[in-house]
Amino acid sequence: MPESMWITVGAILGAVAIAALVAWSLVRSREKKLCKARDDFHRQREHLEARFLRLAGESGKPRGLAWTACDFDDQVAYVRDKRTGRLSALVGVTVSFSAIEGGGMEDVEAVGNLRAATAVFHLENDRWITEGRTIFNLSPAEAVQYYGKSLERVPPGPSRQA
Repeated sequence: MPESMWITVGAILGAVAIAALVAWSLVRSREKKLCKARDDFHRQREHLEARFLRLAGESGKPRGLAWTACDFDDQVAYVRDKRTGRLSALVGVTVSFSAIEGGGMEDVEAVGNLRAATAVFHLENDRWITEGRTIFNLSPAEAVQYYGKSLERVPPGPSRQA
């Protein structure tokens, strides 16, 4: 084999090795960011839940009802928007309401029933936020399935907190 052929083969192998190293580095960096995001959510969770409850209660949804309590599940489902790559955390909640006087719901017997829902949190500029968005009548797993065309579940992974 001529010397120039060996140089070409060596250059190709070198380029492949560099590309593999860069790809591995990018995957590793993404895993570290995800691990940090999970840890940050865990540390900020109490504050995020309080903010969620305040914003959801102020949203006026459902119409004619006031939020009286919201119990958060322990489990968190992390998802990524397929189009934007935005990371979100979905937490199952059980919500109770009371009728707002004059809101048209005073005589509805089901007002006192507990409601299952999913609280939505987003990672924005390396900071967790909530807008009080609630997906009613769906657990986090059901929400991922329902919005499957736009969301993908982020595989569970180790957390530095664990």
